[in-house]
Amino acid sequence: MDKKTEELRDIFMDVTDEETVTEKQEETHGSLSSEEKVDEQLREVIEEMRGRYDFNTSLSDEELVTVVRQFSAGNSDDEIADELGDGSLAETVSRARIDLHLFRESDTDAPFEIADLKDCLVDEMTVTDCADRLDASESTVRRYQRIIKAKDESRSVNQQYINEFENILQDRELSDRMTQEIQEDGLEDATEGMESNVSF
Repeated sequence: MDKKTEELRDIFMDVTDEETVTEKQEETHGSLSSEEKVDEQLREVIEEMRGRYDFNTSLSDEELVTVVRQFSAGNSDDEIADELGDGSLAETVSRARIDLHLFRESDTDAPFEIADLKDCLVDEMTVTDCADRLDASESTVRRYQRIIKAKDESRSVNQQYINEFENILQDRELSDRMTQEIQEDGLEDATEGMESNVSF
């Protein structure tokens, strides 16, 4: 380490009140910075939902954490399936999303009027009779029944779980941004007035 670099390090430590300089300042942003902590918080919400609702998914809690993260990042079901390591899991991902109250606008793009399906449910019709009335397959009717049920569940708790997922991930993102700003501000203060061609 040359003299200039040593001076820069010493100034940086004085400005940031740190005893040592590490690659990422020992995860400066604390517990919220830990990806493991974020995953743990997401798992806790998922476990609570499993205990409260009837999940139809075959995915593990770890895989469901990936679904939540990838959905939040704006990825499609196909992309999430690829992230899980199996591109054929798109339909499985879709069912898992519904269980987790993570909806897309396209989820209600049914080949029939959703209102007509709701009428079937109000009339307590069997899936077979409902499929006949709607001129649709029983599997299609079951799919949209699950979506209606999950949306009703979500509304009944004021989208509690959607909000919890968002808050956990937003806290992580905010924490990351704050850390980046702290590191940048610290370096700006440390290098103020120094030559910009310091060689590392």
